Parts: sequence; C-alpha cells; structure tokens
Amino acid sequence: MELATKIFDTITSPVNITDSVRDHFPDLLNPDYVAYWRKVLRMAALCHDFGHLPFSHAAEHKLLQNKMKHENYTYRILLTNEMKEIFSNLIPPVIPEDVVRIAVGKHIATDLPFTKWHEVLSEIIIDDSLGADRMDYLLRDSHHIGVAYGKFDHIRLIDCLRLLVFNFDYNRAIRPALGIELGGIHAAEAMSLARYYMYQQVYFHQTRRIYDLHLTDFLADWLPGGRFPENIEDYLNITDNEVNSALLSANILKANGFAHANRISNRKHYRLVHSQELVDQTAGEIDRELMYSGLASFFQSDLFKFDYFREKSGIRDFPVLLRDGRVESSVQLSVLLRGLPVASVFYIFADESVCLDMEKWIEANKNSFYPMKTEGS
Repeated sequence: MELATKIFDTITSPVNITDSVRDHFPDLLNPDYVAYWRKVLRMAALCHDFGHLPFSHAAEHKLLQNKMKHENYTYRILLTNEMKEIFSNLIPPVIPEDVVRIAVGKHIATDLPFTKWHEVLSEIIIDDSLGADRMDYLLRDSHHIGVAYGKFDHIRLIDCLRLLVFNFDYNRAIRPALGIELGGIHAAEAMSLARYYMYQQVYFHQTRRIYDLHLTDFLADWLPGGRFPENIEDYLNITDNEVNSALLSANILKANGFAHANRISNRKHYRLVHSQELVDQTAGEIDRELMYSGLASFFQSDLFKFDYFREKSGIRDFPVLLRDGRVESSVQLSVLLRGLPVASVFYIFADESVCLDMEKWIEANKNSFYPMKTEGS
C-alpha cells in the first residue's frame, strides 16, 4: 500500500502529467476525483493478496478447482458483505467494485467493465514490469531472508515513473500506461535483474521447491476431495495454522497424508539427483516426458519427482519518456531488458534409497533425452 501510494502520488502530480495524458484523463485536474481514486488504490493494494492460499503459492497450480487462481478468491472476498460494509464506512465511502477492479485487474474481474483509468490504476499494483506488488515482494523477501539479490533503488524508480501514452504493438490504438522517464531506466533494469536473481537463487532453490512438492502431496491427501474449497467461508477457515496442525496430527497419528507429513516434519525430503539450467541453450531443452517415461521404466514412480517451471512471459515492454518528449519502447532502448533470460527451473528429486542408482542412470542416459543436433550445429 505504501509503495502503490507513492507511485500514485508521483504519476498524478500536476508537474508530471503530460498534455497527451491530460487529454485521456481530464478529471486529473479535479482534486476530489484524484483523492477518491487515491483511497481506492490504497484499499486495493492493502487487499491485493487476500486470496493467497496457506503457504502462499506452494499448491496453487494443482489444488485449486475450476482453473481458479488466488486472485479469484481475492475478488470474491472483496465483494463479501463484510468487506462491503467496511468500504461503505470509510469517509468518504468507496465503491467495492472499484477496489476489485484495481486489486485484481481486468483478466480476473472479467464481469466488470473497465475504463482506461481502471486499467492504469490496476497496473500500479499488478504490472509485471513496474508494479508495486513486484517491488514489495522483492524488497521484503530479500530483507527477511538476508540476501541482497532482491535489492534495487526503488526510490529512484518511483520518482521516475510516469503515465505515458504509447502504441505497444503498432497495430492498435495508442493507450495510456505506466512508464518511466529515461533517467530511471537503469533502476527499472535493476529491478528486472533483481527479480531474475531472486527466482534463480531463492524462489527456485532446490530445498524450497521440494518442500513445496511434499506439501502439495500432503494437502491433496488431507483436503476433502483433494482440492481447496470454492466456498469463501470454508476457504478462509484453512490457514497456515490449520495446515501446521494437520501436519503434526498426521505425523503422530499416521492419518491421511502421513508419508508426506513425515517427510516435512522430520526433514526426510527427497534429494536432488538432476538439474538443468534452462538458460543454457548449448544442449537445448531436455525432453522431460521422454526422460520421465525412461526413469519410470527402471524406478517406482512414487520414488521420484519432476519439478519444472518456466515463466510464461519473457520480455516485458513498457514506455520510456525521452528527453525530447518522444516515447519509445523499453526493450528497444535497453539491451539488458531485451536479452534478460526467462526464469526457469528443472529438477529431478528422488527418495534417498534410489538416489545413487538414479544419478548413475541419468548420467548414462541423459544425452538421449536432448534434441538431436544436425551436422554443424
């Protein structure tokens, strides 16, 4: 909320609003209009992560029903009667649907109409390149785990943020978007690098990843139907505390999910037997399905796990205001942003009883799972 507020105050400051932006948003000259949306934005930023699962993203991709995401739960929570009452009691009150639009964006709140103004405000929070959510988790996570990977000059970055009008793909009408002055592009580069390093060194750390897999397996055994409930009240009743208690009970009483609870509680996690840095293109990307079937023909499938994640999007473009007033693409101006690798991970974990044999098998056979090279390649 603090970072989002600073961004809002910077981009709505009269000295930072260009004529083209003012043409799109003439109400920015109205102090009451700006004050209302400032409050909406603060509420949206404060409530943005309401829908997170216990232990955050650990089981999100496998244990939510009907292709839901944690943002869908945030959407539903914000429109409960309890939250509507809270918003209506603010002075002045804010419209709950306005908070929803800004908190989760148009890709989640698909049944609500979105204006260009709504889209810009939601970018302040959820934008992949310059949003407050990204700034916040990088700075906070790096601080609390005691590493420097996630640090960057967020003060300089925010000071240089602007609302800019830009044509992103040269085939659509120009639109307003969150961008940056040229003087701040190095701070934006630093944040992109910080995110990449945090993923590769922290979020993709092998021990953290395997505990996510064991936790997901436990929850699949423990939760009714093997999924988190869609009902909001039932969903909110499952917190970190309930899961920790269930892990302890399962481990002591040998109840549902005991095998996975035992691995988590007693640090008996599967061990790493193979990893591939997918940014290294010298060998190409391994055929994981073929490798899995090969391993499954020699080892029990419940004694090893594959862990693969690759970001859906690579280059994230945003507009940059040049000193002569022109607006250009960030990836056209920055070699670093244009060439930044996509964060990715591929691990194979196995039970200690088969680790040594599996390592030997992989070493002996791994070349057969890479794409065939043509002569001269």
